[in-house]
Amino acid sequence: MDMTLNDEQQAFRDLAREFLDREAIPHRTQWDRDEQVDLAILPQMAEIGFFGLTIPEEYGGLGGDYLTYVLGMEELGRADSALRGIVSVSNGLFGKSVLGFGTPAQKQEWLPQIASGRALGCFGLTEPDTGSDAGNLTSRARKDGDDYVINGQKLFITNGTWAKVALVFARTSDPETQPGPRGVSAFLVPTDTPGFEAREIKGKLGLRGQATAELFLSDVRVPASALLGEEGQGFKIAMTTLDKGRVSVAAGCVGIVQGCLEESVAYATSRTQFGKPLAGFQLVQELISDMSVDADAARLLVWRCADLIDRGEPFGTAASKAKLFASEAAVRAANNAIQVYGGAGYVDEYPAQKYLRDARVMTLYEGTSQIQKLLIGRAETGVNAFV
Repeated sequence: MDMTLNDEQQAFRDLAREFLDREAIPHRTQWDRDEQVDLAILPQMAEIGFFGLTIPEEYGGLGGDYLTYVLGMEELGRADSALRGIVSVSNGLFGKSVLGFGTPAQKQEWLPQIASGRALGCFGLTEPDTGSDAGNLTSRARKDGDDYVINGQKLFITNGTWAKVALVFARTSDPETQPGPRGVSAFLVPTDTPGFEAREIKGKLGLRGQATAELFLSDVRVPASALLGEEGQGFKIAMTTLDKGRVSVAAGCVGIVQGCLEESVAYATSRTQFGKPLAGFQLVQELISDMSVDADAARLLVWRCADLIDRGEPFGTAASKAKLFASEAAVRAANNAIQVYGGAGYVDEYPAQKYLRDARVMTLYEGTSQIQKLLIGRAETGVNAFV
């Protein structure tokens, strides 16, 4: 599907695709096997502009619109979702939180480092006992003079062992007197602060090339200037940022579907069975046509979100729809791609199995498919099924 893009958007999309075809796709299988992308690619990605998308030029970013951002996320998803996750968390979840809620000093300190790729950020929200239930965090931040002292544990944190700074969400109120979302605050915590420890999680099903970590904070002392926004505003910051994060995930899923489609077409048109191309069999064409329709439908949902964001209109429900449909479509497309490849799709010489492993988590993080359905249902009915 080719929708109208302006010259700058098309130029960035072409540049991103050419770069990733050359610098990422030939290496993604080995990165997956090693459970480690080559970090030397990150400065090159920053030079292309991936880490500066939508960050204003005054902070070293490219500025630009949100459609350009989702074009970049789609190309990263097509090439290697591990790279998309690195960018989406550092530039998206972390960078957009600082841009939206930070003080001038916080923006000046962190955004130029993020945009240039000199530093990665991570987003410390999920805890061992609070995934979807983000309003009931157990991490605590206690005021001590002019400082805060943070204690707690975070789980499944992308970039956790690579990040220079973590956005940590912790409860600043007494959970007995003020439980729930209103007691959560957000803090910018340099990862070299005493008492901060990150341990990498290995053995993941997919996204094996990116670092995923468990964070431990033991009497981590930060100044009051580390507070992002106001006390008690942390849940709002997290939810506002996650709305945009869902658009990023959805865009990456469009890339997975597009990658599955392109790889399946290439394989089916080059492989011969029973004396004719595999693509000549009707049921193979059915698998490919399903991928093609899903790619177009998911892309339209994502581009609608980008348009709403660029026009400053509400987009939360649209983001839930895009994330729900695109993530489930990515799993369908990867399953179909394996079916097209047959037995070859089950080994990592070909990309279909990696697409499936990477796609599976997309239905889980930044709000599971079930959470998205509850958000959409609440928007349609006006009835909150969360309580």
